[in-house]
Amino acid sequence: MKLLRTIRLDPSDSFVFPAAAEPGEWAVTGSFLFWGRDPAELTGKERSAFRAGFVGVDSLGFSTLVVAQPIRPEERLAAVEALAGHLVARLGAPDLGTARIAAEEEIAFAMTLAEHEEGTLIALHRSVENGELREQYRTLTARERVPGLDGLHAQARAFSFHEVVEDDGAEERVDLIDMMETRK
Repeated sequence: MKLLRTIRLDPSDSFVFPAAAEPGEWAVTGSFLFWGRDPAELTGKERSAFRAGFVGVDSLGFSTLVVAQPIRPEERLAAVEALAGHLVARLGAPDLGTARIAAEEEIAFAMTLAEHEEGTLIALHRSVENGELREQYRTLTARERVPGLDGLHAQARAFSFHEVVEDDGAEERVDLIDMMETRK
């Protein structure tokens, strides 16, 4: 049994979305957050959230990427309860029983999206076509595993971020492995 979990490979979620999900939250697509709203009227950070944001069930914050991860039954139940609580407290669901049904459906759908190899990254593109909401999903997998490194380190090596400074042609490289090791 797997579910989507938020992941943050760089700090961009914290400034492109109205609120960023914390890394490691269980996640759903979150399309329900845009119910009854005209996507054409969304601007700025809300428009970014509509177009590319998964939603963390603990914070209702957004994440550009999620990763397929195993989930224990008690964690799944806690995710349903957290989401149901938000549906009542923040989104106006009439009662917790009704909210649980909706939360179960959201979690069940997210579990179908997580039916990939553990560690597979998933991105979302949401749009409206002919008046209907359309979601497209893209999967990203690590090219190879690095012997002796756990899954997180192995995945981190699959990504490299580069910033080119136009003034003097200097290049700055961000080493995700080094950043993770200095946090320990």
